[in-house]
Amino acid sequence: MGRWEPDAKGRMVRAAMELFAERGFEQTTAGDIAERAGVTERTFFRHFADKREVLFDSSRTLERTAVEAILAAPADDPPLDAALAGMLAAGGLLEGRHEHSVRRSAIIAANPGLQERELLKLAALAEATADALRSRGVADPAATLAAQSAVTVFQVGFARWVSAEDPPGIGVCITDAAAALRALR
Repeated sequence: MGRWEPDAKGRMVRAAMELFAERGFEQTTAGDIAERAGVTERTFFRHFADKREVLFDSSRTLERTAVEAILAAPADDPPLDAALAGMLAAGGLLEGRHEHSVRRSAIIAANPGLQERELLKLAALAEATADALRSRGVADPAATLAAQSAVTVFQVGFARWVSAEDPPGIGVCITDAAAALRALR
């Protein structure tokens, strides 16, 4: 290894995304990622438990952001509105990361194991959202229904955002998906 360079984690994420796109997820090792990023394999494992976590590392931040926004929503907001405020806040973390999100989505779509992991992360987001609503005094089944609905709105908005060539911001995509849900009444 050469001289120390800053932003090892960011370099590893960029290297992983490049390698996953070039070789495929299964054909890329943690050692390959570390080498391309100019770090040791040991450094890689200090930042990530495994190569999958490169794609899912920000899930906890997204979840925490959603929960904080739900808890900060006006007390008189209906449960779905509070949950959607959380999804909009979470989506805000992705603004300016469209290209990365498109590449990440393509990598996940190409690997059934990663698709399963993505569904597990979304289920965890829904559960955290329901817990935040319960903390606001929303009882079940309303808390669970609002949480599941809001996460579905997030998924639909995100899918539109990553599939469009010149999309509006992700917040607009989430808001449009929420309007479509409300129109189902």
